[in-house]
Amino acid sequence: MSDEATVLTEQRGRVGIITLNRPRAINALDLEMIRLLQAAFDHFDAAVDVDVIVLRGAGERGFCSGGDMVAARAAVLAGDPEAHRFFIEEYRLNATIARCATPVVAFMDGLVLGGGIGLAGHASHRLVTETARIGMPEVNIGFVIDVGGSWLLAHAPGELGTYLALTGEHVGPLDALLVGAADRLVDRASLDGLVDALVAGTPLQTAIDAVTVAPAQEATLAAARSWIDRCFAAPDVGSILARLQRDADPGAQRAAEVMLSRSPTSMVVSLELVRCARRAADLEECLALEYSAVLEVLPSHDLVEGVRAALVDKDRSPSWQPANVAEVSSRFVAACFARAEHEPGWLAQFKPTGH
Repeated sequence: MSDEATVLTEQRGRVGIITLNRPRAINALDLEMIRLLQAAFDHFDAAVDVDVIVLRGAGERGFCSGGDMVAARAAVLAGDPEAHRFFIEEYRLNATIARCATPVVAFMDGLVLGGGIGLAGHASHRLVTETARIGMPEVNIGFVIDVGGSWLLAHAPGELGTYLALTGEHVGPLDALLVGAADRLVDRASLDGLVDALVAGTPLQTAIDAVTVAPAQEATLAAARSWIDRCFAAPDVGSILARLQRDADPGAQRAAEVMLSRSPTSMVVSLELVRCARRAADLEECLALEYSAVLEVLPSHDLVEGVRAALVDKDRSPSWQPANVAEVSSRFVAACFARAEHEPGWLAQFKPTGH
């Protein structure tokens, strides 16, 4: 096991441990990491002497800050015909984690954003710490909800998932529990002891129960449910914005301001993805829909410009095209879903094949 590897694997007793090991980048995922993670999950899930898989991130800053969108942008600008390859392999990994026969315990510590949600969010046991900041910030960079995020957000209570999809806001651990992105609250300091307990043979649920912390207060979003559910139930992004701007609650006014800074195209497509996910049969169907959308969005102006503004030049001043939701092309939005509607077998491409 090399400390230079971007994914570390170790078996201790009957516990398989997978560690994202790119701490300087807050464990941002690149294609090599995706492939190493896929191999690690395939190996541990098939191993007869592994009862539990632990998934964690190295460093103090976070579990995973998402996919390496700077590299994705560079591939698009270089005209790389394989720029999409990262995403299809990432989504297959997300599906692998979700259907693992072996329990997967994910440590959601520090930043857990975008692609990090795609890893931890589909684990069977999702433990969130007091330091966690959880989010799907795709609309901030001209991208769309992906990594199965549409499936997770579609099953949040009321319109909380729609709110998170369209604002791209980060939330703390209690809100992560409220929206269903995590299962248990634990102290960061207890994580190593939990691994030791599992290695010593403590039953999984007993070990998790022993480190679970009862929330000391109500989730922040719980008090905002009334205006969130009222405003984000509107039929389209423009109507949602209008309801927010008319609402007397300061939280609604702030949400409108946030949305006006996001990519209009990204919001329109992301809303459709979340609403399609409510009708979808399973996670894999959502991943196929997301992949269809990504193939259109990846080479788009807003993705290239959004990543530039947020991650390359870091001026936080993207110039979106179009600049408002009323001008978003219905033809472009339809193209995002055309493959799933018209290409035979498209929705089945992430389904298990004898796993």
